[in-house]
Amino acid sequence: MEENLKREEFARAWLKAEPSVSAYIFASITGFHDAEDVVQQVAQTLARRFDEYDPERPFVGWALWIAKSRVIDYYRKQGRNRMVFSDRLLKRLAETIAEQAEGRSRRREALEACLEDLPNKSRRLLDLRYVEGLSSADVAHTVDSTSGSVRVLLMRIRTALADCVERRISSETAS
Repeated sequence: MEENLKREEFARAWLKAEPSVSAYIFASITGFHDAEDVVQQVAQTLARRFDEYDPERPFVGWALWIAKSRVIDYYRKQGRNRMVFSDRLLKRLAETIAEQAEGRSRRREALEACLEDLPNKSRRLLDLRYVEGLSSADVAHTVDSTSGSVRVLLMRIRTALADCVERRISSETAS
């Protein structure tokens, strides 16, 4: 039973920290697939070493410390004698991301709530364009519209989402 609780605790902590860890890794490693691999390595390392985590400290800071080590390992394995980023720069990047993690988490929660409030047609357009990766022309063909009107609708949806997120965050900080 205790093992299941540890797994659940890790899963909750990782879900909160993952956007910050991913941002750090994707900012440090230029190749998309390489960066994805390093994110997976970090997740595995964190899960394996979760017993070492001090719950009195922020999980995201510990996760970013591990991520920094994996980024350095990545460049060493690439056979590069000198790193693209200095150790000091990687440390500062990790610190900055850790500081901004809470704000991103609130923005992400606000965005998720705003997405839920969208009409089904708007969500479908966003899914076709950004989840399925279709071009505006392909989205237009799928929904029997023109590519120009799809681009305008997507712009309006993005604007409405941005306004909604800002309103939600403003109302949170005001209360």
